[in-house]
Amino acid sequence: MSRGVLVTGASRGVGAAVAMAFAQGGDRVVLHCRGAVERAEEVRASLPGDGHAVVAADLGDSAASPSLVEESARLLGRIDVLVNNAALYVEEPVAGSRRLGHPLAETPYDEWVAAWRRTLAVNLEGAAHVTWCVARHMLDVEPADGVRRGAVVNVGSRGAYRGEPDVPAYGAAKAGLHALGQSLAVSLAPHDITVTSIAPGFIATDLTAGMLDGRGGDAIRAQSPFGRTATAEEVAAAIHWLASSPAGWSSGAVLDFNGASYLH
Repeated sequence: MSRGVLVTGASRGVGAAVAMAFAQGGDRVVLHCRGAVERAEEVRASLPGDGHAVVAADLGDSAASPSLVEESARLLGRIDVLVNNAALYVEEPVAGSRRLGHPLAETPYDEWVAAWRRTLAVNLEGAAHVTWCVARHMLDVEPADGVRRGAVVNVGSRGAYRGEPDVPAYGAAKAGLHALGQSLAVSLAPHDITVTSIAPGFIATDLTAGMLDGRGGDAIRAQSPFGRTATAEEVAAAIHWLASSPAGWSSGAVLDFNGASYLH
């Protein structure tokens, strides 16, 4: 059966790979983006199958989540899977990176407050608000025979555990996302909705290519005993499995996906 899937932050990187994984499995996908509509449309055009669409919204604005989910449900007919992948990164002075670091000892207070507000608004609150809207939609729509009512997969981070000294708001938001997923897993289980999270380590994408190709690339790869970083396709495959029926009993879990680069 073809499922309706909403993937946030799907214009590039992991989100685009996740959209491809579900489309290759026969599902219909709405690719969310904030403003990169043209790039998201290119990803959509590359997906196999029919029924895919692009919807733009700023998840840092709580008023945007209901309309995003309503439009996605209209386009898909129903939303069976939500992948909370959208995240704001902070811009470091490294080519190819979008991160904007805010280490405490070097960041003025007004910049510190701004970094925390925007990061939490998108990475944690945005995911919480979209999940509320999607879960309420799932509760209102009768599931098909033999099909779980719904699945939510949160894309967290290894940084939630090991710490992010240069981008503490990012690490804290991802830790909060893991905790949110576990709380909602318990809350939504009686309604046959599963909630899981994945905590990847460093991932090779177009956004991180500058870092991996630069002077620090070897050190990043050496964090894993495999001597490499994950690919976006590997992360997407794991997310696709977490949203599958056979993975239902993993609800509440946070899957470490870091190539043994951080163990806890």
